[in-house]
Amino acid sequence: METEVGTTGLQFVKVGGSLITDKTRAYTPRPEVIARLAGEVRAALDADPGLRLLLGHGSGSFGHWAAEPYGTAEGVATPAEWRGYAEVAAAAGRLNRIVTDAFLEAGVPVLSLQPSASARCQDGEVADLAVRPIQEALRRGLVPLVYGDVALDDVRGGTIASTEDLFVYLSGVLHPARILLLGEVRGVLDAGGEVVPRITPASYPGWREVLSSSAGVDVTGGMADKVARMVDLVRTHPGTTVRILTGMRPGLLTRVLLGEEEGVGTAVVAE
Repeated sequence: METEVGTTGLQFVKVGGSLITDKTRAYTPRPEVIARLAGEVRAALDADPGLRLLLGHGSGSFGHWAAEPYGTAEGVATPAEWRGYAEVAAAAGRLNRIVTDAFLEAGVPVLSLQPSASARCQDGEVADLAVRPIQEALRRGLVPLVYGDVALDDVRGGTIASTEDLFVYLSGVLHPARILLLGEVRGVLDAGGEVVPRITPASYPGWREVLSSSAGVDVTGGMADKVARMVDLVRTHPGTTVRILTGMRPGLLTRVLLGEEEGVGTAVVAE
């Protein structure tokens, strides 16, 4: 059953890298899209000052372009790979600065928190992250902002912690009522290009082959992995609802944050 989000329910919101950057061109932000999304979050806060939000964003054409030559996600060992690790962190930080400035300009009191400053992974999984600054930011009425970043890894030396990875870890501590994942596509698409309205741990095995084999579904390059991670998340935290939806429709984010369009996109729920 989906959890209704009221003024006390914490919501995680990710704006995907494919949404806020042009992933076909290196280091190319979409400032108009970032500014629009920032304005939509501000409008939701104005309509309901009790909203509690944690924001995240992907690295898009910044972190991914920097990481690809070095294979950073798979591990870091050589001097050249560690140089690449530093370059990926710098690229992710540049995009974060753009996003932070846009949200502050829109009147959203975001506090950017650099994941690589404290994240530790175990073979690609986030094992530790400083949560106290996030908790304090929420307590003070700020909106914490995290992002896909590099992280030290006990097995791989170094790796990349995606925003979804961070959300999975933080869900175990902060227990969000809802997680919104915004990208370019309307949701999870079936083989015919139609939005799948609902996925549960029980129904997921039936969708797994479609997700992994259909180019039409996996248009962002990471939808299959995203869905798998979110299915695991709701299985572990059944009180959390995940919704995968588009960020391309102006005004939609405001309405969803306020609970006015509960049926949009794909819901990933425990049952």
